[in-house]
Amino acid sequence: MSYVEMPGAKVPIRLWTDPATVEEGALQQLRNVATLPWIKGLAVMPDVHYGKGATVGSVIAMRGAVCPAAVGVDIGCGMSAVKTSLTVNDLPGDLSRLRSKIEQAIPVGRGMHDDPVDPTRLYGFAATGWEDFWQRFDGVAEAVKFRHDRAEKQMGTLGSGNHFVEVCTDTTGSVWLMLHSGSRNIGKELAEFHIGVAQKLPHNQNLIDRDLAVFIADTPQMAAYRNDLFWAQEYAKYNRTIMMALLKDVIRKEFKKARPTFEPEISAHHNYVAEERYDGMDLLVTRKGAIRAGSGEYGIIPGSMGTGSYIVKGLGNEKAFNSASHGAGRRMSRNAAKRRFSTKDLEEQTRGVECRKDSGVVDEIPSAYKPIEQVIDQQRDLVEVVAKLKQVVCVKG
Repeated sequence: MSYVEMPGAKVPIRLWTDPATVEEGALQQLRNVATLPWIKGLAVMPDVHYGKGATVGSVIAMRGAVCPAAVGVDIGCGMSAVKTSLTVNDLPGDLSRLRSKIEQAIPVGRGMHDDPVDPTRLYGFAATGWEDFWQRFDGVAEAVKFRHDRAEKQMGTLGSGNHFVEVCTDTTGSVWLMLHSGSRNIGKELAEFHIGVAQKLPHNQNLIDRDLAVFIADTPQMAAYRNDLFWAQEYAKYNRTIMMALLKDVIRKEFKKARPTFEPEISAHHNYVAEERYDGMDLLVTRKGAIRAGSGEYGIIPGSMGTGSYIVKGLGNEKAFNSASHGAGRRMSRNAAKRRFSTKDLEEQTRGVECRKDSGVVDEIPSAYKPIEQVIDQQRDLVEVVAKLKQVVCVKG
């Protein structure tokens, strides 16, 4: 489908979905964003749903301003995927050992490594800029400096919620590795600190929603946030790269006879800010649950833990600020999913997938998400499908 345009106070709201299917709370959030004096465009992806700060599945383009709550607390959260030389015929009938080995290599939930991962010991990891990256930690907000040791030990860890590591197969029988994570606790603390700063600034006192508090260009507060934001986005990228290296190490050890090789990694943030130019203007584009989909750029759009995911290539649609959805998108809250579904429902909907099937992940049940095929179909003018994947192993945070 092409987009549907709704009127907004400052800019039109372009939706790549039927507005009638979007919950009123999310629509109101979008209307609120469209009132900001600095807004230059607002695009809404088909996985849209209500979020904290701003609507998940929205692309907010502003001139000379950025909203830290719209970026959210998981700065730089995103996806990575790698195609391997393995095929479905190389996989054992029982995948429980493989899942266990992955869980041993990559800490999940609030877990962390006992000692920081040494990237120079990781196969295929380019450690260029590693020392410089950590030295720049000295320049981030004083409020989080004491988290340095924890940040080092959480580098290369999964986190919780909807974060995951998967082994998948595509329609040709090739095996893929895929994971979803972000900037862990250090990103969360940086975000919360700056959101608090923004909400106290004088120019934000009469906004329609205090969560839309912004930093304005050429101010010390904006400079401080941009510094910490871009550092946290880099942390998130490093985090995924190290996890992928750890995952590859597990695969090499478990499939020694097959001698697996790996194609270049596909990686994409979906909670972040980028400096981009549209209509002759330099803009700060916040993708809140959206990926960049410039012409020819690869992206990853995951479904739920029982349905599958898509590798896509962007079509460069500037009406959407070169963006696409970041996933299937929730159609019910976590609490609603827990009330409605049982572990038996989870077992049924994840049949054939080696994964947790306990009460701790019922809120991630496939039925809590929109149908991924429908979400993909609604953005045919934003991306083209390169590969369709189906998970066989899913490690949840």
